[in-house]
Amino acid sequence: MKLSLCNEVIRELPFERQCALAAALGYRGLEVAPFTLGDDAWRMPAARRGEVRRACSDAGLEVSGLHWLLAAPAGLSIASADRAVWQRSLDVMLASIELCAELGGAYLVHGSPAQRRVADPDDARRVEEAWAAAAAASEKAGVVYCLEPLARPDCNFVNTLREAEAVVRRLGSPAFKLMVDTLASGLEEREPVADAIRRWMPTGLMAHVQFNDRNKRGPGEGADKFAPVVQALRDTGYDGWIAMEPFIYEPDGPTCAARMIGYVQGLLEQSA
Repeated sequence: MKLSLCNEVIRELPFERQCALAAALGYRGLEVAPFTLGDDAWRMPAARRGEVRRACSDAGLEVSGLHWLLAAPAGLSIASADRAVWQRSLDVMLASIELCAELGGAYLVHGSPAQRRVADPDDARRVEEAWAAAAAASEKAGVVYCLEPLARPDCNFVNTLREAEAVVRRLGSPAFKLMVDTLASGLEEREPVADAIRRWMPTGLMAHVQFNDRNKRGPGEGADKFAPVVQALRDTGYDGWIAMEPFIYEPDGPTCAARMIGYVQGLLEQSA
């Protein structure tokens, strides 16, 4: 298992400094939120893409993947009945898939709860239409597009792993899979997160994991116990990325990044 830092945690730093800090702390990758590179990162010119790749490579890191895909530009929605809004949102998704592949990333995480908010079945159909297009583009690009179940009330469409499974099976693409976010799963699943991993990982439908506490801070900064989660990942043979994605950075981003990796690395050593 490889540890990645969601880069918005230290977004106040220039990207090159983000890479240097993450590497110094022991992370092997950055999971990049495109909005941290600008509102138009999805159409980043080739020269800038090369700079991002070099910054990671020079620090000994990889871009593990992308997340927060539709946070920018403003006004996106893949549920919108306004076809122009829907098409622009899809364009950002498809361009993000290309960006991920060109940066050397392996996966994209589709969270973006506000941009998939539905009010009726037609909205839901439009969301799945967009995800179907993303699945086809991901197959072509050689990356995996991960559907992230998210907790209520922030998200009102696809809240549980079971609901995500239904979408994944309907689309039937090897490049479209589900993932576990421990905060969301801890709130929405009827069983402990470790048990959910033991249930879903063997299906072959689960492709990624994000660690965060239900208090929205990082692993090790709240009451949630991650040792059983790490053991479940070990026992089910997971060898992919674990991305650290807190939403509250206390006392600050760099300190939070350091504390998280120290805690999780200790758990990985214990379970080895």
